Amino acid sequence: MFNFKITHNQKNKKYRTGIFTTPHGDIETPIFMPVGTKATVKTLSPDDLNEIDAEIILSNTYHLFLRPGEELIKKMGGLHKWMNWNGPILTDSGGFQVFSLAEEKGFTKNKDFKTQVKITEEGVKFKSFIDGQTHFFTPEKVMQIEHDLGADIIMAFDECASAKKTKKYYEESMLRTHRWLDRCVSEHTKLSKKISKKSLPQALFGIVQGGLFKDLRTKSAKFVNEKNLPGNAIGGLSVGESREKMHEMIETVIPYLDENKPRYLMGVGTPEDLFECVERGIDMFDCVHPTRMARHGSFWNLEGRHSIKKSEYKLDASPLQKKCECYTCKNFSRSYLRHLIFENEILGLRLMTIHNLNFLLELMHEIRDSIKKNKFESFKKTFLKKFQKKQSNE
Repeated sequence: MFNFKITHNQKNKKYRTGIFTTPHGDIETPIFMPVGTKATVKTLSPDDLNEIDAEIILSNTYHLFLRPGEELIKKMGGLHKWMNWNGPILTDSGGFQVFSLAEEKGFTKNKDFKTQVKITEEGVKFKSFIDGQTHFFTPEKVMQIEHDLGADIIMAFDECASAKKTKKYYEESMLRTHRWLDRCVSEHTKLSKKISKKSLPQALFGIVQGGLFKDLRTKSAKFVNEKNLPGNAIGGLSVGESREKMHEMIETVIPYLDENKPRYLMGVGTPEDLFECVERGIDMFDCVHPTRMARHGSFWNLEGRHSIKKSEYKLDASPLQKKCECYTCKNFSRSYLRHLIFENEILGLRLMTIHNLNFLLELMHEIRDSIKKNKFESFKKTFLKKFQKKQSNE
């Protein structure tokens, strides 16, 4: 049911195009996956996502477990049916959220009650960022949740260690993540044997960790690759390190990840990063950046990143990007969008989100096309020269 076929590559180059087959359809790679944390890509409907040709979306195990709960979703027919999305879905394990939503000072970002994250070999005890209720995640529990949600691709439970930790801690964390992966594989195998004839298979991906240490990353990549899962992911990057360090870690692990399996870089999704990481052999990406950026009134076009709040757009009748075929650009001016954002109108958030996601998805389409035509490097150079020439922040 799951198969990855490389459709084009070039000798002595790591970038390639491919097709990853899932029960809910094929995914053309390299691909950017919009993030629908709580079973929705914020402000967008499934029709909006189909219109911009989103081939696969993400949902978040941690958030859906806390509310409304995986049992409710299972009773409603699973994630696809519940949210009326017929395409592929990937659910992350919640590992990143368990750790990232607990601040070092012992308080959550959004509430004033104390939170705790206690890590043991068995799993992780944590308090909900919503109401402070205590929960316990084990690799087995996470697999059970992801099976109940019913996504096509499910991620193993891992520890995403804080950047402030020592190398000794990173090594301990990585080895624990490896042991948790073994438990995830065992539980996933057991649960898969119990599924009914009506249920569809799910692909489990392992996650490479190891911080910014080459030897740890190499060891982790070898271990994860040896599990021979349908795909391999790279986690723990794009969390504050420099782009150069991120690229260095990718270059370190790629040689040890099966070239006949899709390689997924978690949490990365700016235009610059997409080019650089595709060039280094990455096939799949996700990031909240384009949707979050849109809700703060920022947008991308071929000239870079811009804030719609700038006064120069008050009387600007042009679209966000000339010749863009998205619904937003075909129908609305910068002047009107600026007004909507200043008034905090939901329509403004939706229209900006449509454009930003369409921009990235269209860019990925053009990247795939350039690879097929053996023009990737020239396309990258031309695009980035113009894109990086003029950037303005909020």
